[in-house]
Amino acid sequence: MPDISIGRLRGGLCVYWTGPGGKRVRRQLASRTRKEAEAEALEVYRAATYASRPKDPTIAEIWEAYREDLGDKPTATTMGYTGKAILPHFGHLRPEDLTKTMCRAYDASRRAAGISQGSIHTEIGHLQSALNFHLGKGAAPTLWRPAKPQTDKRILNAGEARALIDAAIEPHIRLALILLLGTAGRVGAILDLTWDRVDFERGSINLRLDDSATRKGRAVVPMNSSTRAALDVAHRAALSDHVIEYAGRQVGSIRKGVQSAVTRSGIGHVRIHDLRHTAAVTMLANGIPLEKVSQVLGHSNTSITFSTYGRYLPEHMQDAVNVLDFMNLKTRT
Repeated sequence: MPDISIGRLRGGLCVYWTGPGGKRVRRQLASRTRKEAEAEALEVYRAATYASRPKDPTIAEIWEAYREDLGDKPTATTMGYTGKAILPHFGHLRPEDLTKTMCRAYDASRRAAGISQGSIHTEIGHLQSALNFHLGKGAAPTLWRPAKPQTDKRILNAGEARALIDAAIEPHIRLALILLLGTAGRVGAILDLTWDRVDFERGSINLRLDDSATRKGRAVVPMNSSTRAALDVAHRAALSDHVIEYAGRQVGSIRKGVQSAVTRSGIGHVRIHDLRHTAAVTMLANGIPLEKVSQVLGHSNTSITFSTYGRYLPEHMQDAVNVLDFMNLKTRT
């Protein structure tokens, strides 16, 4: 989000921000409640700041305007890196100049440089998002980009998951592994988790952030016996507000600690995100309805869950192919 604030002006509400030269800019709002004002303020800010921008901006100008609008969201940071690849190719152009041929040429040049298909998919996807922001999703041209590759997911069995947890020497790594497997949460959600969002009385863990700073869905999930026991021990020894801490400070990354545990466990190559995949497939394999699994994962709809994990459960099609068993089907009399 842009750096704007809601205030009072002439008996009503206003939006204000710091403009060029450090001068504060204020605009009166029609909204009467703060909730309504937050939505109106963003539109007023965009209209006012776009008025000072070029009427026919280049891709580079649109890209930076979109990053500015994203504020401190993670995508804004990521686009700082993807922009280094995209802007030299497209930055001088305007939206109406973009063609499928250009996008394919970009794909070819990036592949020749050894860049993966997944990275190219993300880079052009960021360009598409910037155009959608500038022109509106319906009006922006639809860019060609390579298909998102299917990644190989390592699904741990129960013994491997337990071996991995037991191989974690550091208490904060062990706790993180228990939470990753016991909540199906993303690593970012686990590292962001604070004690005020752990409700022992209700037995729930709120992985969501109130400021909506993340673009990935997060959920409120119940504790199972393992997560409750681990959290109870950690809470009594806590030195900070964050659940995953080291020496009284929030932990920024557990990659090295988890990799060390993977090596000691002897279970082979495992990525941190594979633990989320393991949790999802384990739930589905044990008969948990797709709707519940989707809710635990924080997906916005069940189609995302099915498209990601349906291929791991061919048994859900068993009754369908049984109908096709023509050798054993009784003929009608």
